Amino acid sequence: MSSAPDFTYKLLMLGDASVGKTSLTHRYITGVFVDSPRLTIGVDFFSKKIKLANDKKVKLQIWDFGGEERFRFLLPTYSKGSNAALFLYDITSQKTLESLPLWIDIVRKNAGNIPIFLIGSKSDLEDHRVVTKEAALEYSNKHLCTKHLELSAKTGANVEESFEYITELLMDESKKLADTQ
Repeated sequence: MSSAPDFTYKLLMLGDASVGKTSLTHRYITGVFVDSPRLTIGVDFFSKKIKLANDKKVKLQIWDFGGEERFRFLLPTYSKGSNAALFLYDITSQKTLESLPLWIDIVRKNAGNIPIFLIGSKSDLEDHRVVTKEAALEYSNKHLCTKHLELSAKTGANVEESFEYITELLMDESKKLADTQ
Protein backbone atom coordinates (compact mmCIF):
# COMPACT_ATOMS: atom_id res chain seq x y z
CA MET A 1 0.00 0.00 0.00
CA SER A 2 2.19 2.81 -1.28
CA SER A 3 -0.32 5.60 -1.83
CA ALA A 4 -1.31 8.04 0.89
CA PRO A 5 -3.85 6.80 3.42
CA ASP A 6 -7.42 8.08 3.30
CA PHE A 7 -7.42 8.33 7.11
CA THR A 8 -4.75 8.49 9.80
CA TYR A 9 -5.64 7.74 13.40
CA LYS A 10 -3.52 8.23 16.48
CA LEU A 11 -4.03 5.53 19.11
CA LEU A 12 -2.66 5.71 22.65
CA MET A 13 -1.58 2.42 24.26
CA LEU A 14 -1.84 2.90 28.03
CA GLY A 15 -1.62 0.93 31.25
CA ASP A 16 0.66 -0.09 34.07
CA ALA A 17 4.08 -1.64 33.49
CA SER A 18 4.07 -5.26 32.31
CA VAL A 19 0.41 -5.47 31.28
CA GLY A 20 1.41 -6.34 27.71
CA LYS A 21 1.18 -3.06 25.79
CA THR A 22 4.39 -3.57 23.81
CA SER A 23 3.70 -7.28 23.25
CA LEU A 24 0.23 -6.44 21.92
CA THR A 25 1.54 -3.66 19.70
CA HIS A 26 4.32 -5.85 18.34
CA ARG A 27 1.92 -8.76 17.74
CA TYR A 28 -0.49 -6.51 15.86
CA ILE A 29 2.19 -4.81 13.76
CA THR A 30 4.31 -7.90 12.92
CA GLY A 31 2.14 -10.91 13.75
CA VAL A 32 4.90 -12.18 16.05
CA PHE A 33 4.75 -12.53 19.85
CA VAL A 34 7.73 -11.19 21.79
CA ASP A 35 7.74 -12.93 25.18
CA SER A 36 10.01 -10.51 27.06
CA PRO A 37 10.08 -7.15 25.31
CA ARG A 38 12.42 -4.50 26.62
CA LEU A 39 11.06 -1.92 29.03
CA THR A 40 9.46 0.99 27.19
CA ILE A 41 11.38 4.12 28.09
CA GLY A 42 8.97 7.03 27.76
CA VAL A 43 7.03 6.28 24.61
CA ASP A 44 7.59 4.18 21.48
CA PHE A 45 5.95 4.94 18.15
CA PHE A 46 4.63 2.35 15.71
CA SER A 47 2.47 2.53 12.61
CA LYS A 48 0.54 0.11 10.47
CA LYS A 49 -1.20 0.71 7.17
CA ILE A 50 -4.28 -1.35 6.48
CA LYS A 51 -6.69 -1.60 3.58
CA LEU A 52 -10.34 -2.01 4.50
CA ALA A 53 -13.01 -3.96 2.64
CA ASN A 54 -14.33 -0.68 1.17
CA ASP A 55 -10.87 -0.03 -0.37
CA LYS A 56 -10.20 2.79 2.08
CA LYS A 57 -6.61 2.97 3.30
CA VAL A 58 -6.00 3.68 6.97
CA LYS A 59 -2.79 4.39 8.80
CA LEU A 60 -2.80 3.64 12.52
CA GLN A 61 -0.19 5.47 14.56
CA ILE A 62 0.25 3.61 17.85
CA TRP A 63 1.87 5.48 20.71
CA ASP A 64 2.99 2.89 23.28
CA PHE A 65 3.51 4.60 26.64
CA GLY A 66 5.84 3.26 29.29
CA GLY A 67 3.71 2.11 32.19
CA GLU A 68 6.05 3.15 34.96
CA GLU A 69 4.92 6.19 36.90
CA ARG A 70 8.14 8.08 36.14
CA PHE A 71 7.08 8.35 32.46
CA ARG A 72 3.54 9.56 33.10
CA PHE A 73 4.55 13.22 32.82
CA LEU A 74 4.78 12.69 29.03
CA LEU A 75 1.16 11.62 28.65
CA PRO A 76 -0.59 15.02 28.84
CA THR A 77 1.42 16.44 25.93
CA TYR A 78 1.37 13.30 23.80
CA SER A 79 -2.39 12.79 24.33
CA LYS A 80 -3.21 15.88 22.33
CA GLY A 81 -4.59 15.04 18.89
CA SER A 82 -5.33 11.42 19.76
CA ASN A 83 -8.31 9.68 18.22
CA ALA A 84 -8.66 6.80 20.69
CA ALA A 85 -6.96 5.16 23.64
CA LEU A 86 -6.51 1.51 24.55
CA PHE A 87 -6.12 0.98 28.28
CA LEU A 88 -4.67 -2.44 29.04
CA TYR A 89 -4.96 -4.30 32.29
CA ASP A 90 -3.67 -7.79 33.08
CA ILE A 91 -6.52 -10.23 33.84
CA THR A 92 -4.26 -11.79 36.52
CA SER A 93 -3.78 -8.50 38.42
CA GLN A 94 -6.58 -6.47 40.03
CA LYS A 95 -4.14 -3.60 40.72
CA THR A 96 -3.62 -3.02 36.99
CA LEU A 97 -7.37 -2.50 36.49
CA GLU A 98 -7.65 -0.15 39.45
CA SER A 99 -5.23 2.36 37.90
CA LEU A 100 -7.68 3.03 35.04
CA PRO A 101 -9.18 6.23 36.55
CA LEU A 102 -5.76 7.91 36.78
CA TRP A 103 -4.93 7.22 33.13
CA ILE A 104 -8.43 8.17 31.91
CA ASP A 105 -8.33 11.45 33.81
CA ILE A 106 -5.11 12.50 32.08
CA VAL A 107 -6.38 11.48 28.64
CA ARG A 108 -9.79 13.14 29.00
CA LYS A 109 -8.20 16.42 30.19
CA ASN A 110 -5.79 16.53 27.26
CA ALA A 111 -7.41 14.67 24.36
CA GLY A 112 -11.07 15.33 25.09
CA ASN A 113 -13.83 12.77 25.00
CA ILE A 114 -12.13 10.26 22.72
CA PRO A 115 -13.14 6.58 22.72
CA ILE A 116 -11.30 4.62 25.41
CA PHE A 117 -11.23 0.86 25.10
CA LEU A 118 -10.69 -1.27 28.17
CA ILE A 119 -8.54 -4.22 27.11
CA GLY A 120 -8.02 -7.27 29.30
CA SER A 121 -4.66 -8.70 28.29
CA LYS A 122 -3.18 -12.16 28.80
CA SER A 123 -6.46 -14.01 28.25
CA ASP A 124 -4.33 -17.10 27.67
CA LEU A 125 -3.73 -17.14 31.45
CA GLU A 126 -7.37 -18.01 32.22
CA ASP A 127 -6.29 -20.42 34.98
CA HIS A 128 -4.68 -17.49 36.82
CA ARG A 129 -7.52 -15.00 36.26
CA VAL A 130 -8.16 -12.58 39.13
CA VAL A 131 -10.31 -10.00 37.31
CA THR A 132 -13.60 -11.52 36.16
CA LYS A 133 -15.10 -10.44 32.85
CA GLU A 134 -18.15 -9.18 34.74
CA ALA A 135 -16.05 -7.03 37.10
CA ALA A 136 -14.09 -5.58 34.18
CA LEU A 137 -17.29 -4.81 32.26
CA GLU A 138 -18.71 -3.10 35.35
CA TYR A 139 -15.51 -1.05 35.65
CA SER A 140 -15.69 -0.21 31.95
CA ASN A 141 -19.27 1.05 32.30
CA LYS A 142 -18.51 2.98 35.49
CA HIS A 143 -15.65 4.85 33.79
CA LEU A 144 -17.52 5.40 30.51
CA CYS A 145 -15.20 3.30 28.37
CA THR A 146 -16.37 2.71 24.82
CA LYS A 147 -16.00 -1.07 24.97
CA HIS A 148 -14.40 -3.87 26.98
CA LEU A 149 -12.41 -6.48 25.07
CA GLU A 150 -10.12 -9.35 26.09
CA LEU A 151 -7.25 -10.70 24.04
CA SER A 152 -3.94 -12.53 24.13
CA ALA A 153 -0.85 -11.19 22.41
CA LYS A 154 0.77 -14.57 23.05
CA THR A 155 -1.79 -16.68 21.17
CA GLY A 156 -3.06 -13.87 18.94
CA ALA A 157 -6.62 -14.46 20.15
CA ASN A 158 -8.81 -11.41 19.41
CA VAL A 159 -5.85 -9.15 18.50
CA GLU A 160 -6.78 -8.44 14.87
CA GLU A 161 -10.49 -8.33 15.71
CA SER A 162 -9.92 -5.74 18.45
CA PHE A 163 -8.00 -3.39 16.16
CA GLU A 164 -10.56 -3.93 13.38
CA TYR A 165 -13.36 -2.97 15.76
CA ILE A 166 -11.49 0.15 16.90
CA THR A 167 -10.68 1.16 13.31
CA GLU A 168 -14.28 0.67 12.18
CA LEU A 169 -15.55 2.78 15.06
CA LEU A 170 -13.10 5.58 14.17
CA MET A 171 -14.11 5.35 10.51
CA ASP A 172 -17.79 5.66 11.51
CA GLU A 173 -16.97 8.73 13.61
CA SER A 174 -15.03 10.28 10.69
CA LYS A 175 -18.00 9.66 8.39
CA LYS A 176 -20.43 11.24 10.87
CA LEU A 177 -18.16 14.25 11.22
CA ALA A 178 -17.89 14.64 7.44
CA ASP A 179 -21.68 14.36 7.09
CA THR A 180 -22.19 17.27 9.51
CA GLN A 181 -19.84 19.58 7.65
